[in-house]
Amino acid sequence: MLAERGLAPAVLPETVTIERPRNPEHGDYATNLALQVGKKVGMAPRELATALAERLADADGVEAAEVAGPGFLNLRLAADAQAEVVRQVLTAGDTYGTGHALDGVSINLEFVSANPTGPIHLGGTRWAAVGDALGRILAAQGAKVTREYYFNDAGAQIDRFVSSLVAAAKGEPAPEDGYAGGYVSDIAAEVLRAEPDALSLPEAERDDVFRRAGVQLMFDEIKRSLHDFGTDFDVFFHEDSLHLSGAVESALEHLKLSDSVYYAEGAWWIRSTDFGDDKDRVVIKSDGAPAYIAADIAYLKDKRERGFDLCLFMLGADHHGYIGRLKAAAASLGDNPDVAEVLIGQMVNLVSEGKPVRMSKRAGTVITMEDLVEAVGVDAARYELTRYSVDSPVDIDLDLLRKHTNENPVFYVQYAHARLASLQRNAAELGLVTPGPDEIDLGLLDHPREGDLIRTIGEFGKVIARAAELREPHRIARYLEELASAYHKFYDAARVLPQGDEQPDALTFARLALCEAARQVIANGLSLLGVSAPERM
Repeated sequence: MLAERGLAPAVLPETVTIERPRNPEHGDYATNLALQVGKKVGMAPRELATALAERLADADGVEAAEVAGPGFLNLRLAADAQAEVVRQVLTAGDTYGTGHALDGVSINLEFVSANPTGPIHLGGTRWAAVGDALGRILAAQGAKVTREYYFNDAGAQIDRFVSSLVAAAKGEPAPEDGYAGGYVSDIAAEVLRAEPDALSLPEAERDDVFRRAGVQLMFDEIKRSLHDFGTDFDVFFHEDSLHLSGAVESALEHLKLSDSVYYAEGAWWIRSTDFGDDKDRVVIKSDGAPAYIAADIAYLKDKRERGFDLCLFMLGADHHGYIGRLKAAAASLGDNPDVAEVLIGQMVNLVSEGKPVRMSKRAGTVITMEDLVEAVGVDAARYELTRYSVDSPVDIDLDLLRKHTNENPVFYVQYAHARLASLQRNAAELGLVTPGPDEIDLGLLDHPREGDLIRTIGEFGKVIARAAELREPHRIARYLEELASAYHKFYDAARVLPQGDEQPDALTFARLALCEAARQVIANGLSLLGVSAPERM
């Protein structure tokens, strides 16, 4: 129709938005295309929408096309066309919903990176869940993702940790600025078992023993905790290697040739205010020593030299200033600042019986990953930590997550999967063998609840793509809850299996196919979150 008016396809927007109306009476799908391009084609939006509706009314698979308001176009699809998504799910299986938006993009995803001075606290646990889920989601869009842990084995915090270990080995209280908790005593005891004479060594040698052995023991425990939580890394990068290899000095020499740094007050400064930081930062101190940010710049340079197109950093709430600093670092290296992308996560709090939970059984002062897992299990912890936007603080209700009721979000979704798996087992016990996807009459799925479930299933690919684009794994969790709700409503309204002396018919197999598609999508979504999809509960 547009071509008949001598109009080129260039008038069309790059993306045509088609959405599901909130009110089902407005149709299955709606678009505002006529409002977007009406002026460009010399037509009033409603006039254009009317012309489009007339053409679409005769199109295959379209049951009705109606104009609403100033130019919205509402569409209703024929049952067989709408249910085609069921066939697509059954054919694609566990690859359904994946896309290609990030094909060929190499992404370095750095997350958790907790200092090896104690067990992983709740903030790090949140990143373990969210970071791992984000890695899965980016990979589902075709990216090659490398999960990396930045092992900070240099600096004052390690010195304080060593002092705390030595004090514990001597049976003395922790230093005023040191680390307390049962884990410190445990590690100190392990060091002494391996090195019984450590305390009798000269101070420097003694500290070296506790540094080398103690840090390694702590880090081994961190790795174990993460693995048990379902989060594994491809690379453990040692900060100390940047200093030992000369990478920091090399980066600093490179910086001096860059317009992104300047010399003032006897020091070299990086222009981080150009990228949103509240002030420029010293990168080379007046005594010639590198500031802490120098290692960050060398680290980013190393990542780029390893061939990564995008470097994602997932940092805690107290690292907001790093957004500008890392983008400035990229610019100082001659890169597009956007190759460095920073996600900031907010705090996590535990609540039980309406009161905050503040004390750890083992760490003493902070709640750890092990505390949370012991309280609610891995699945509930991972799901709950990923179902909120990372820029929002989270209060985790332990009592709610222990409930086996629909109030518990992870139980609600997992129960839907278990119920669907049970349905397939029951069908097999009745001797029902579902035909292949191409042999099922999906056009029989015309019940309103069937339509709701089908349309929700069909949203999955778009949800994954959006979650990857915005770095928001919580969109997957919220979608799964919507899908579980659509399934439960369908199951309550439409009988699937024959009862008594009833014989299965074509509708039986169409509904079994719909249920299997719903089960597959729930399983795919839970897999993206690193949460299990139980077949029995």
